Amino acid sequence: MVFDSFLFALMGLGTQEILLIVLAVLILFGARKIPEFARGLGQGIREFKNATNNVKNEIQKEIDQTSDAARKTEPPAKSS
Repeated sequence: MVFDSFLFALMGLGTQEILLIVLAVLILFGARKIPEFARGLGQGIREFKNATNNVKNEIQKEIDQTSDAARKTEPPAKSS
C-alpha cells in the first residue's frame, strides 16, 4: 500500500482525486466491463514483455555469433 501512495504522490493525485476517477470509471463502463479491460491490459503487457524478450534474445544471439566468428578467424598466436 505504501508503494501505491508513493506512485500516486509522484503523479500529484490525492485520495479524493483517485476516488473520483474510480467512481467515474465505474459509472462510465460499469462493473462488468472493468475485468474485461483489465484482462486485455494484462494480455497487452504480456505480449509487450514477450516481444522485448524476443528482441533481447535476438540481439544476444547476434552478438554471440559475431564473437564466435571473430574468434574463429583470428590467427593463432606465434610462439617464440
